[in-house]
Amino acid sequence: MDEPTRTNIAQRFRGFLPVAVDVETAGFDPQRHALLEMAAVIIHMDDSGLLIPAPTLSCHVLPCVGCEIDPRALAFNGIDPDHPFRDAIPEKEALTRILTPIRKAVKSSGCNRAILVGHNAAFDLAFLKAVVERTGFKRNPFHAFSVFDTVSLAGLAYGQTVLARAAQVAGLGWRNSEAHTAIYDVEQTAKLFCRIVNRWQKLDPDRPWSASDGLDQ
Repeated sequence: MDEPTRTNIAQRFRGFLPVAVDVETAGFDPQRHALLEMAAVIIHMDDSGLLIPAPTLSCHVLPCVGCEIDPRALAFNGIDPDHPFRDAIPEKEALTRILTPIRKAVKSSGCNRAILVGHNAAFDLAFLKAVVERTGFKRNPFHAFSVFDTVSLAGLAYGQTVLARAAQVAGLGWRNSEAHTAIYDVEQTAKLFCRIVNRWQKLDPDRPWSASDGLDQ
């Protein structure tokens, strides 16, 4: 097959494909606590150079054998790991379901790697990396340490660092009844990231996002 053409989004982010990720967990320690939910939204760019979120990838995850569950975390996110209708799957199957489409999107867009977009992104990346290591999953598409954190971006753009408040100021709205689920939080994070980047694009519409713009530096 021919090499994929480098797309505008690859030019825009130095060969990185932004992908919003949110995880819901049974605690704060990625080495000890179980992963319970995972969701991701691949970011695309339209013909006018504006970012748009793709449909959400998501799954409920079975707590891994040996992982701990902190009741305080479950009280916060409202997840019942034993609920009969969770339709949860093992960690490695969850990674396959989420990461395989991302890997394909990285290739088709002409990017080199995915870069995680998250609200407090280090938390989501740490859990993702821990599960990848624990399961022996091969070919994780994400950059090992670089992220786009919407905490910082929203603080700059809107003066807000809490996701709910930043979303409201950005005009996205917020429903507390759906918060702290991986699907809702990742969709809001993806929309917030797109809103901020698109706002910047409109302020600086003539910025030349060329394929040679620092991609090899």
